[in-house]
Amino acid sequence: MQRSLSATHTDTALPTRHADLRKRAFAVGIGNFMEWFDFAIYGYFAAIIGHAFFPSAAPGTSLLSSLAVFAVGFLARPVGAMILGPIGDKLGRRAVLIITVFGMGLATTLIGLLPDYATIGIAAPILLVILRFLQGMMVGGEWSSAGIYIVESAPANRRATAASVITGTAGAAFLCGTATAAIISVLLPEDAVASWGWRLPFLASIVMAGVAMYIRRKLGDTPVYTELERKRATHSLAPVSAREKFRAFVISFAFSALFGVSLYYFITYANNHLVQTVGLSKPTALWLCSIALVFYTIFHPIVGRLSDRFGRRKFVLASALALTVLAYPIFVLLNTGNYVAIVLGLIIMAALVAVTAVMDVVLLVEVFPASIRSTGAAIGHNVALALLAGPGPFIAAALIQATHNPNIPAWYLSGVSLICLIVLWFMLPETKDRDITHG
Repeated sequence: MQRSLSATHTDTALPTRHADLRKRAFAVGIGNFMEWFDFAIYGYFAAIIGHAFFPSAAPGTSLLSSLAVFAVGFLARPVGAMILGPIGDKLGRRAVLIITVFGMGLATTLIGLLPDYATIGIAAPILLVILRFLQGMMVGGEWSSAGIYIVESAPANRRATAASVITGTAGAAFLCGTATAAIISVLLPEDAVASWGWRLPFLASIVMAGVAMYIRRKLGDTPVYTELERKRATHSLAPVSAREKFRAFVISFAFSALFGVSLYYFITYANNHLVQTVGLSKPTALWLCSIALVFYTIFHPIVGRLSDRFGRRKFVLASALALTVLAYPIFVLLNTGNYVAIVLGLIIMAALVAVTAVMDVVLLVEVFPASIRSTGAAIGHNVALALLAGPGPFIAAALIQATHNPNIPAWYLSGVSLICLIVLWFMLPETKDRDITHG
């Protein structure tokens, strides 16, 4: 699909100064942290939000409704991708990063201010769905655009390490979101958490959004995009065939589905499963998940360094195989109710999800030609998350409600991982040495 880099080209093409790269990493990282903190806290307070906006006497119905709205955020992602992706290809990667951080901060703050069902009736869940849709659109542009920006700015032999900035700050955001939810649950009485305590982290997002916007506005665009603009001006840009576009889409759909389904099982569904199915208290479940998230955050730069040395293909295939085989044993560990077993299961999942995360970001850059990268990466990634990952927590909860088998959610994770393994085994080449300025 794309030409390989020579040794000379790898060392000299489109350099970004180390100081400038650190500045870019910080600017992208802080905005990415804010967006994923905002998106994650909804999952952590899903049960409480369900009771506030979807009151029901039927057991599990409010949680299912809230998780269904969680899935709405994913259905919005392809819409955001189709709108924001072309902006990134036509106006630059930086433009999308400013739009997404503003939109996410606004939507999250409004969720924190939204009256519940008891106050304004049916308007409450309708407005919640609209705001979740806006959140989903912004995240649909953020993940791929932030990844493209930082990876395109990095030296060719450090691209996966640069990608780990995106995945690592997202991991830190999940950790802080979990810890925040746990602290709120411990410090406030249960009725206070249900009435107003859950709103606090949503309202705090306006401050983080303001800081992130200020920093991102000072960024320049990536060296790859600058080179792309030069090629357009000189009419030397190589055309991208329909076959190349389709192949890149299928590959990106597969590795994004692998990442997305495993991620949202880990960060969103796991703590709800420990409370609703295993029977742990909310604070206990959040603290156990926080321990696993510490490891998850640490794993990312390690995965990035190893991938820059040994390549992408073997890592993504190994993670797909491991998730296929280990999904059921992980759920068996979670359902023991034993704290040590639960943490062990969560750490195993954390390691595997960290691999899929870093590979997702770097491969979104390396499998798409530069001229369609922002659009292609955003659509391939977000269609996979909308169709398979977003509904994952809802499907898991619904399967348990239908079968009363606490281990049955593992089969969805295992099945998706197996399909992704087969697709990637036959279609994904090694991309570590590709020239990402091509196309």
